[in-house]
Amino acid sequence: MTTEFYIYVAGLALVCFYAAVRLRFELQMMQQNSYRTSRYLRWLRTDHYSTARVVALLMALVVAVFSFTRWGLYATGAIAVLALYQGIRGLRIKYKKPLVFTARAIRIFVVGLILLAAVVAISWILWGIVWALFAGMALAALSPLWIIAAVVILMPVERAINRRYIDDARRILRSMPRLTVIGITGSYGKTSTKHYLYRILSEKFSVVMTPGSFNTTLGVVRTIREHLKPFHEVFIVEMGAKQPGDIAEICDLVHPSIGIITAVGEQHLESFKTIENVQRTKFELADALPHDGVAILNDDFEYIADRRVTNVERIFRYTSGTSGATNKADYRVTDVKYGRDETTFRIETPDGGKTEPFTTKLAGIHNLSNILAGYIAGKTLGMTEAEMRYAIGGIEQVEHRLNIKHTSGGITVIDDAFNSNPHGAAMALDVLAGFTDGRRIVVTPGMIELGAKQEHYNREFGKQLAEACDIAVVVGEYNRNAILAGFAEGKAELARGNISLAENKTAVAVATFADASRHIREMAKPGDTILYENDLPDTFK
Repeated sequence: MTTEFYIYVAGLALVCFYAAVRLRFELQMMQQNSYRTSRYLRWLRTDHYSTARVVALLMALVVAVFSFTRWGLYATGAIAVLALYQGIRGLRIKYKKPLVFTARAIRIFVVGLILLAAVVAISWILWGIVWALFAGMALAALSPLWIIAAVVILMPVERAINRRYIDDARRILRSMPRLTVIGITGSYGKTSTKHYLYRILSEKFSVVMTPGSFNTTLGVVRTIREHLKPFHEVFIVEMGAKQPGDIAEICDLVHPSIGIITAVGEQHLESFKTIENVQRTKFELADALPHDGVAILNDDFEYIADRRVTNVERIFRYTSGTSGATNKADYRVTDVKYGRDETTFRIETPDGGKTEPFTTKLAGIHNLSNILAGYIAGKTLGMTEAEMRYAIGGIEQVEHRLNIKHTSGGITVIDDAFNSNPHGAAMALDVLAGFTDGRRIVVTPGMIELGAKQEHYNREFGKQLAEACDIAVVVGEYNRNAILAGFAEGKAELARGNISLAENKTAVAVATFADASRHIREMAKPGDTILYENDLPDTFK
């Protein structure tokens, strides 16, 4: 073997390393799109990471052009060094939602590696090592097709595995006929409501809930198989949906007797296309309830208040009093008083009476609305006012969902970074308005998954920012133009009414959250309040 041969082999090894790193990234993005190739392909059309693929394609072309000339050895060496650099760089990038090597992810990755090895080996055998080099770089450039191929190849295997897990979950549920299943869904608010309800019901019952964002059918199946025990009395199931039929599928598995619908809004319009499709999908929960079941519905939303439910005997509608669609509500939040560290409120009941005051550590009217849903469910299951009052007082803030912290430097941080929507963003700004000691600062990349209304709602959000805060820090490019245009428009409207009110308001655009953090560290002062509104997942950076 010659020295030249070993250089080519080393170059091929480094090219394959880089191709494997590219496969790992595409697997991460496929995972964030729920392993659904249709959603992954939609993401590809707006992919901001395409530069890496262009670099890989150019590297492949260099191999093709120069490797058959007297410069081939030098070209191979250069490509090998670049592949090593790009591969290490790809592994070092930090993501908000890193790849989780679940059993399914491992299977896909292994199949992808086998495909890589097969293509490179066949190219080497048939045409030589230079063509193997070209094949490796071509696979790195075409990594989306490669990951889709691995997912498609494994579909029969995944279906068989999923069916076995689902059948096992059904068996476990059949063995617990006394278990009360409560389903929670909504365009937003469902995760917070789940946590608040869990805390309330735990005062009297043995309760288990779906953890984290385990709100898909397979997430619920995993919860049943790993967390549900014979001694549990209540199972709280968060139900998410990316398309019509998703919630009905979960209901067919768990058969809820109580259903809570927290919101129907213009979230995920990119998937659902119309608000009517969102409404139909969320109400799959109510439609699945038995005749003697209980539907708990948030009438703050028009597409809930106007939707009749006829298959259930007991229907309780509730409101926080923030909309006009409140005339049919059975329960409502009243007498709200915000303090620095706690909030007090009362609940108006169907007979027109009011409860004694409740105290909570939470801020924001939508958090009180979510507590109210939990209160109704607790009352339905026979809990006393005293039990629920104690539980509500002990509810902890859910991380990244309007979580308020006071730093040692005298700065207040409102963390609402989990996600954002038009309704929730407006309420977060209302909470921010209650902090008047110093400047009010908002850090945000805007709102996502709003389909054709994306620009409209982010422009409106920009106008709201101009009114609500002193400094807006807009992160990334995805919604930058719409937010800044709205901010300028809102500032101009304020100036027409009071020039001094508008002149000190500023908007700053930065590329990343790291840049935003540096900017905040340089300019924040004691007494300031900083609201972090949304934090885009990696698929939207």
